[in-house]
Amino acid sequence: MGQKVNPIGFRLAVRRDWESRWFAKKQDFGVNLEEDYRIREMLTKKLRYASVPRIFIERAGKRVRIKIFTARPGIVIGRKGAELEKIKEDLTKMIGKDVLLDIQEIKKPDLVAALVAQSVALQLERRISFRRAMKKAVQTTMSMGADGIRIQVAGRLGGADIARTEKQRAGRVPLHTLREQIDYGFAEASTVYGVIGIKCWICTGQEKVINY
Repeated sequence: MGQKVNPIGFRLAVRRDWESRWFAKKQDFGVNLEEDYRIREMLTKKLRYASVPRIFIERAGKRVRIKIFTARPGIVIGRKGAELEKIKEDLTKMIGKDVLLDIQEIKKPDLVAALVAQSVALQLERRISFRRAMKKAVQTTMSMGADGIRIQVAGRLGGADIARTEKQRAGRVPLHTLREQIDYGFAEASTVYGVIGIKCWICTGQEKVINY
């Protein structure tokens, strides 16, 4: 039986930071945690096609500051900031607190594992061959200067009767070496035959830290 650990959780406080930054008393901790989950769930649904791999949440008193990392800031902001204002209104209504939104652009989306996984998922939904989608993702990431990449897709691939897992990899992806910068991403493709899960690991080496 495999003993698998999430590469991001494994590197917390060593190579990576937490996705939320706030302090709460014991009675408020659960409320804040649930709020964070609902904020992320809502933004992930709304910004599905805006290439958002990470949402960082910071709290100070009754204010909530949300930093959205995106490869396509134009979609998030909208014309004259209309989309951004709408998102802000919806969040304020949902959590009942002051919300500050900050948009951060990702310069190299091909080196962000979550975005690579999302890209493969969208291709599978458009009925592109899973092998072709995986191969293209591997080639593009390696050409951008990554040390290694590993992609895994699982489900009823190509409409097969029995679900299976297929993998592709290039370069090196040392998951147990803490000093290595390993980025991990997961996405789901909703196809006619069912849901296909896509996992992606990208190694950017010890020096090339991607601060997205």
